[in-house]
Amino acid sequence: MDYSKNVVVVGAGPAGLTAALELQKAGYHNVTVIEADEQVGGISRTVNYKGNRIDIGGHRFFSKSDWVMNWWTSVLPIEDQANGSDLVLKYKGMQRGALPKSSDSRPESSGGDMLVRNRLSRIYYNAKFFDYPLKLNASSLRKLGFNKVVLFGFSYMMAKLHPIKPEKSLEDFFINRFGRRLFLQFFKEYTEKVWGVACRDISADWGAQRIKSLSVLKAIKHALRSLWKPAESGATETSLIEHFLYPRLGPGQMWETVAQKFLEAGGQIWMNTRAQRFEFLGERISLVEIKDSDGEVRKLACDYLISTMPIKDLVRALPPQWEPDVRAIATNLEYRDFITIGLLYLEKDIPKTLRDNWIYIQEPGVQVGRVQVFNNWSPNMVAKSGTIWLGLEYFCKETDDLWKRTDKELTSLAQEEMFKIGLTGVPAAEDAVVIRVPKAYPGYFGEAYHQFDRLRAALDKIENLFLIGRNGMHRYNNQDHSMLTAKKAVELIVSGRSDKEEIWAINIDDEYHEEQGSK
Repeated sequence: MDYSKNVVVVGAGPAGLTAALELQKAGYHNVTVIEADEQVGGISRTVNYKGNRIDIGGHRFFSKSDWVMNWWTSVLPIEDQANGSDLVLKYKGMQRGALPKSSDSRPESSGGDMLVRNRLSRIYYNAKFFDYPLKLNASSLRKLGFNKVVLFGFSYMMAKLHPIKPEKSLEDFFINRFGRRLFLQFFKEYTEKVWGVACRDISADWGAQRIKSLSVLKAIKHALRSLWKPAESGATETSLIEHFLYPRLGPGQMWETVAQKFLEAGGQIWMNTRAQRFEFLGERISLVEIKDSDGEVRKLACDYLISTMPIKDLVRALPPQWEPDVRAIATNLEYRDFITIGLLYLEKDIPKTLRDNWIYIQEPGVQVGRVQVFNNWSPNMVAKSGTIWLGLEYFCKETDDLWKRTDKELTSLAQEEMFKIGLTGVPAAEDAVVIRVPKAYPGYFGEAYHQFDRLRAALDKIENLFLIGRNGMHRYNNQDHSMLTAKKAVELIVSGRSDKEEIWAINIDDEYHEEQGSK
């Protein structure tokens, strides 16, 4: 095995940095990471605004993969807490053997950098909070009212008796699992707000990727089980659904620490630099041309290329003669862009009931899709006690009017909508910031997406190219699944294999619960 081979990793997000560090562990010492942004972490970065930190999109650190959990906690050890003690015991090695020691370069803190946090997500509908995922408990039934409970139950039974087959769209997917009435009340508006297209025009693949195990039947089973457990048992038997890990300073702390470890081991990271052109030698990519923010162009020799960059951009950088019949598919792939507006309020101006990590906004007449409460992720996300730091999330396309609005206009919109829906009693926040994130979500819709398999097959034929991560695969992966694709790519490189199907198979057969997953 030739450890002197040159490996170029495009993208310093969770997938790219995981691949880079794993390559070093495997013995490769010529690994270069190219990152277009000024900050590592990709969509998992933490933005610091005057000491108030913003988690782009919200990232629970929980995975059903022990490898991922152990990897995270080897980088950032867990703080000892009574709350979530089962989770602490499991991943501090007391049940599975000692974890690898973390790097001595890890930022010092008292008691560990990974916190165990309570999980709470709710739907805000008609000025009332409903648990998300939906729970058939007394509170939910009372808020819905007897008539709606009966209608929802009948609708669900009809969906079970007469399921939609074949299941082509996301609308079919939701109706088959929840019934039409529950779909219309709790799923349709938010989902269409996120994607900007009707649920009937989104592939059922999205549901299979993200929430394939959620169902009313499972909610009923969970509710019945809880009736047989004493109240005190529920408090002590903490489950992985109820708690998750979270870096003290947000998800970016994880990836900044990983980048630091990678650099100290001899790796290179080119920040504010784009991969703009790839050259071939035979059937392999042999050279990567990069351009930094000053306009300086360099060329890097490349024996292996691991890419997390959007497929649309990757194909644009390939030689013009490459697969002309499938280039148009990449060009026409669709994405959903994302705006976070941070609003700082005084504690007295926000309801004390906002214990959520995030809230799904189902209220009609507002554009905000979700609200994060950063205080509830980690108290260290907020600069000053007595304040509440919120993140209002808006979904759009770069061509939309919303994206083109000025920061001042967006800030005004966010404050107006918070006041309108009653999540604050004051019309103006103490401070605000606007962050735009292009290509945050790969679209599961459009003609190009339906031809994606042709594009994937053509890219997979490039022997030394490995596509990983969310944008690299045009797949709505969580960060743990992105990390597993990176792990598999490294394994293939180390073993000299090039069967990319093993990467694409990750998460296809892995049962996934949104309520358990890391974003």
